Amino acid sequence: MSLGVSPQRLAEAENGEVREQDFVETVRTSLPYAYDLIARLAVELRSGTAGFADNRTPPPFEKERGQLLRALSSDAIRGSLERHFGIALAFQNCHRVAAFRPEARGGETHTRFTSLSAQILNQSPEFRDC
Repeated sequence: MSLGVSPQRLAEAENGEVREQDFVETVRTSLPYAYDLIARLAVELRSGTAGFADNRTPPPFEKERGQLLRALSSDAIRGSLERHFGIALAFQNCHRVAAFRPEARGGETHTRFTSLSAQILNQSPEFRDC
């Protein structure tokens, strides 16, 4: 299961009344590694002048890798985190996540990061089963 959902959140979802801030809090408590990593990238992006901030460090354990994969593979989770932190996320492999300024989406740097060539160049044998 991706998220630990409280009975209250479940009842809200059944009525179609989930507030995004409550959803993000559910993500934060359910997927703390993914949430904290994306939060750190958002801070790095805002505090620097680089076109993006990215993570190249593999998660310490498979549990954390699973959290990251679940967060980035869900449109709802990924979109909520992007809106919450005011960033655009890009993902290359089982741990290389990048945060871009939203207006950079589709620009030269973002397009290069998300290109087919960049994906191929960012591979190595240890990523085969991640």
